[in-house]
Amino acid sequence: MRKNPKRQKLHSETTNNQKPKNPRMNRNLIRTRILIRTSLNHHRIPPPPPSSSSSSSPRRMASQSSEQQIEELNMKVKNQGDQVRSLKSAPSEQRDPTQIAQAIETLKNLKSELELLKGTSSTAQEPPKSKTSNQPHARSTKKEVMTKFQLKVPKGTKDHHPKEMLIREKIFSTITRIFKLHGAVTIDTPVFELKEILSGKYGEDSKLIYDLQDQGGELCSLRYDLTVPFARFLAMNSKEYPSIKRYHIAKVYRRDQPAMTKGRMREFYQCDFDIAGATDPMIADAEVLTIACEVLEALEVGPFTIKLNHRKLLDGIFDLCGVPEDKFRAISSAVDKLDKMAWIDVRKEMTEEKGLDPQIADRIGEYVKLKGSEDLLAQLFEDQTLVANKTAKEGLEEMKLLMSYMNVFGIMPRISFDLSLARGLDYYTGVIYEAVVEGSAPPVKEATLSAPTTTEGVADGPSSKARSTKAKREETGEAAEIDDESQIGVGSIAAGGRYDNLVGMFSAGKDKIPCVGISFGVERIFSILKSKAAQNRIDNLRGKDVDVFVMSVGDGLLVERMKLCKELWDAGLSAEFMYKSKPKTQKQFEIVDRDQIRFAIILGPEELKSGHVRIKEQVGKESNLHAQDKSGVVVERSQMISLLKERLYNPS
Repeated sequence: MRKNPKRQKLHSETTNNQKPKNPRMNRNLIRTRILIRTSLNHHRIPPPPPSSSSSSSPRRMASQSSEQQIEELNMKVKNQGDQVRSLKSAPSEQRDPTQIAQAIETLKNLKSELELLKGTSSTAQEPPKSKTSNQPHARSTKKEVMTKFQLKVPKGTKDHHPKEMLIREKIFSTITRIFKLHGAVTIDTPVFELKEILSGKYGEDSKLIYDLQDQGGELCSLRYDLTVPFARFLAMNSKEYPSIKRYHIAKVYRRDQPAMTKGRMREFYQCDFDIAGATDPMIADAEVLTIACEVLEALEVGPFTIKLNHRKLLDGIFDLCGVPEDKFRAISSAVDKLDKMAWIDVRKEMTEEKGLDPQIADRIGEYVKLKGSEDLLAQLFEDQTLVANKTAKEGLEEMKLLMSYMNVFGIMPRISFDLSLARGLDYYTGVIYEAVVEGSAPPVKEATLSAPTTTEGVADGPSSKARSTKAKREETGEAAEIDDESQIGVGSIAAGGRYDNLVGMFSAGKDKIPCVGISFGVERIFSILKSKAAQNRIDNLRGKDVDVFVMSVGDGLLVERMKLCKELWDAGLSAEFMYKSKPKTQKQFEIVDRDQIRFAIILGPEELKSGHVRIKEQVGKESNLHAQDKSGVVVERSQMISLLKERLYNPS
């Protein structure tokens, strides 16, 4: 720091004149000091302004801006919550589950944004932390954050445990085996497509497509199904594959409402089989329906029915009844809900939401309520008004030809001719079908005409606990998820149809490759098989697909166990051993029982010396260790493989 020359001079004077010569000089010196100090105070740099002016600091301004944003978001959350409650409180016939789900999703997003903003705001208002802050305090804060975080999978997705995967692998292998029996080959396509590829192909269901954020200029979406990507593949490779039988097993994604239907997820597998290429009418369609029957019979899902209709017949009925052509798809979507809603509710949707004339809706109702088999087809051919419609007549003639082929394949008893089946997807042009298992569809409820009454002392309706839970969910805007799967329908477990124009949409009409196919819903089939396993009390479902467990008694014999396992693996047998040098005998038997491993090969010093092994076969949940033959069977080592294969592949 630079020294003040005046102060330096004064200091020099006082040092050199420690004892002034007389009192007058002393008084003059004091006056000089006072004058110098006054002058210095006068020229001193002023202090900074009071802290009140800090309101204009960047931190303060950011805080005020955050508070304003929080206030605005609070208002948005309140308004969105009111909208959700309004949608839920609407009469049952006016409720749109998809609209409610979207409103709830918007509310959740707003709440997440609000929480994030609140956290940012509180961080901005906090004073800077001292570098000497306590480390234990910092650790406790991290612990609190981890405690608040709920570890879970996203809604509409789930993990599958090893025992569940055994069921799922059986589904995949069974379906694949039957697809290959019919000469199909497999392909694979990207999990996301360009947005314009998927746009305009799914009708009202287009709102369920997952759009991805812009990545480098390409707008993409997760695939909604496997059919549209297959059509795009054919359009790009039409010269190489003018005709193909293809199957594809992969995941697809939909912004669906998982609580509405058992087995309905946002991420799920589909197993598709399609025949592409020009063929004579209805031959390929009959084979696809035969494959549907073979798969569902092989999976043992229980009694099932395949509902069948024709898009041309349905369009002809709409035309005959007076539906404007531009409303065909909208009315078709409403008719398709007849398996879930009463006719009065479907009629109300057509007239009030779709703007259809009530008299036209009543005429449609006379047709779409009809169900039957070949007898219904004969009845419709006698309807001269219907046959006079060119489109309807084409549909009837193709249905007649298809039924004759289905009789050849022997699957006609499984078929139900159902005029209410519409399939909401826009790309279908011909035969459409849907497989349902007995009891899988949600019950159809008639519209409530009067409010329920209560008797004094008798509770009519949900318990107070259930009501409070429901009220709480409505307040928070959460969807009411049903935990009891028995109260929810599975819906269709397979569906498909003919789509002759879809490939041409991607090639400006140059390559119109006709196609027909079917898609199996793995999640819904899995729900049925898992439920059947639970009903049959199959609690001891094998946790591993392992046939042999190699164990030892006495000494660990680790090297010998490893060698024996390698011998079994080389012979194509699945085998395991315990990763301990000296495992306890009881622990090894516990593994055999727990994983329901069928055979235990027991090694001991005596057997090794004589070139033998001891094989003990497990019977059901109880092992032979606890049965009459407690020690198992001693066989020569050279006969071990042949004996195991004989027992595994020819148990009788």
